[in-house]
Amino acid sequence: MGIKIIVDSACDLPKSYLEENNVELLSLKVLYNEKEYDDMVSIQAKEVFDAMREGAVIKTSQAAPTQAKEVFENIAKNKESAIYIAFSSELSGTYQMAMLMKNDVLEEYPDLDVTIINTKGASLGIGLIVKRAVELANIGASKEEIIAEVEKYVAQMEYVFTVDNLDYLARGGRVSKASAFVGGLLNIKPLLHMEDGKLIPIEKIRGRKKVLRRMVDLMKERGGSFENQTIAISHGDDEETALVLKEMIQTETGANDFYIHSIGSAIGAHAGPGTIALFFLNKDYF
Repeated sequence: MGIKIIVDSACDLPKSYLEENNVELLSLKVLYNEKEYDDMVSIQAKEVFDAMREGAVIKTSQAAPTQAKEVFENIAKNKESAIYIAFSSELSGTYQMAMLMKNDVLEEYPDLDVTIINTKGASLGIGLIVKRAVELANIGASKEEIIAEVEKYVAQMEYVFTVDNLDYLARGGRVSKASAFVGGLLNIKPLLHMEDGKLIPIEKIRGRKKVLRRMVDLMKERGGSFENQTIAISHGDDEETALVLKEMIQTETGANDFYIHSIGSAIGAHAGPGTIALFFLNKDYF
């Protein structure tokens, strides 16, 4: 029997991909208009971004413990072997919750075989890790082989992104030292990355074109072997800018394999409309 892959909705992969590849989904919760929704299931990103543009405050919470427990119990009952590729523990309580639920299920099913991996990442950074794990699972790789590759991806995945308005991240406490970037200067765009699972501002740049230019430069500095990897770009309801960034990267690096998709509701509620995020493997992977 093959290895079961589990992921939460912070991966920003389309639901159709998860269903086609038998990937189990844990949905983070989205709180809007005094209602609770399941990300990717009962609410879609476009609705969230449109609401944010109108001034709505969208909140999120971790995936439901009951859902995680049920998934783990089913794996135990079916005697499956599974890997859960989880949202950064620095940005959500979902990883810690899953660990607790795993321990609960182990009390009743001591043979439960679930490995939970903290990606220390988000969005299509996780998505690329999941896609690689699925590729390996589909060709019959062992659990140990998949875990080794997943951990390598986790260690070498780069996250570079910009937001149109840092207030969304600051409001949710998702950015440390955010005050350094809060100012009244016109058209200043913050550039951020992930450091040990946390969102860290790198610099502030005036203008959208210049920040995209800097993203490409950072990619060239940090990355390698671009023609041999998939480059992912996620966006906050701004596919046009994502395609501009893709063309810049393609022209300058020779990369030809891209994966572009919208940021989902759970991530989008904090990053906001207009976010552009870039994901690639750094030089140390190759």
